[in-house]
Amino acid sequence: MDLSTLIGLVLGIGLVGYSIFTGAGPNAPVFINIPSVLIVIGGAIASVMISSPLARFLKAGKFFSKALMHKEQSAQKLISDLVGYAEVARRDGILSLENAIRDADDPFIIQGIQMAVDGTDPELIDAIMNNELEAINERHEQGKSIFELLGKYAPAYGMIGTLVGLVIMLMNMADPSAIGPAMAVALITTLYGSMMANMFAMPIADKLGTRNDEEILYKTIIIKGVMSIQSGDNPRIVEQKLKTFLPPSLRGETDDEET
Repeated sequence: MDLSTLIGLVLGIGLVGYSIFTGAGPNAPVFINIPSVLIVIGGAIASVMISSPLARFLKAGKFFSKALMHKEQSAQKLISDLVGYAEVARRDGILSLENAIRDADDPFIIQGIQMAVDGTDPELIDAIMNNELEAINERHEQGKSIFELLGKYAPAYGMIGTLVGLVIMLMNMADPSAIGPAMAVALITTLYGSMMANMFAMPIADKLGTRNDEEILYKTIIIKGVMSIQSGDNPRIVEQKLKTFLPPSLRGETDDEET
């Protein structure tokens, strides 16, 4: 589980809730308005359904789970594994890698090494793996777009709800004492829209973008490693090539993991 996402969501909601209940005191229940919730959440979801293919919209829960549930991938360990494959290939021949990759966790590594073992043309290996990388990036962008749309439409529906509330308020101007409470209720939808966009939708979209960048980097390292192994590079050269993808502060950690 990605604790930063979970803690951020709970902290954001908790701080706003605490501020409301400590500031409003006994009037805090006025911030709970079911029609406003329906306008903002229901309206935003409706607009996302209109603007997105249904199949993509129905995967919103799956995309959200990717932001909330995340298995950390170590680029340093990946580089160590690829250097290990390079050592096996140099010592026993590239055909020996067919047995070496049986315990690999990432199907992308298995796919690339297997093509190298089968003697596939290097340019074809590079093209196939980069096409797969582009497809992964496209799928991730689709998931991110769902939450970007939610973040775009929620504030707009908040404003729509406020306008609806103002119209209702203006219809009851005969009672001046009711204007203040009615105005407060009218503004709640704007609050809901802003909260939905800035506390949930846009942060989740940004987190999905971050996860996409991490996975693209991870798989780019795999591609470069496979191509280097296929070309018969010395394991030390393979390591130096792949370390260029790491920030300078982490480039020594692969050596530490091997000892």
